[in-house]
Amino acid sequence: MPEQHLFEYAVIRVMPRVEREEFINVGVILYCAKLRFLQCRYHVDIERLQSFCKMVDVEDVAANLGAFEKICNGGAFAGAIGKLDAASRFRWLTATRSTVVQSSKVHPGFCTDPAKTLLRLHESLAL
Repeated sequence: MPEQHLFEYAVIRVMPRVEREEFINVGVILYCAKLRFLQCRYHVDIERLQSFCKMVDVEDVAANLGAFEKICNGGAFAGAIGKLDAASRFRWLTATRSTVVQSSKVHPGFCTDPAKTLLRLHESLAL
C-alpha cells in the first residue's frame, strides 16, 4: 500500500461584499509538508460571480487569485511573502482576513498524491 502523507487544505472563496458574508467557492490551496508541495487551483465562473454580485471587480479578483498562485510558487517575483518557506506561505495565505478573496479554515487529511488530491478537492468543492 502506498505511503499516506498528511496534508492541509483550505477552500479559496470570493466574497464580493464582505459585510454580507456571502461567498462563492472558486478554488483550493493544498499543502503537504513531507512532500514539499504547496499549490492552488482555482476557476472563476464570471457569469456566476456577476449574477451573485453585479458590482464585483472581476479584474481585481483575477489579480488577487493570481497573487495566491504566485505566493504558492514562491520566489522573489512573489514579493516578500514569496521569500518565506512553504509552511509560512501557506499560513499567510490561509490567515483569517476580511477581503474579497479569502480562504476557509484549514482542514487536514491524508493522501498518497497531493496533486491528484488537489484536483479532486477542487472539483468537489469549487466547481
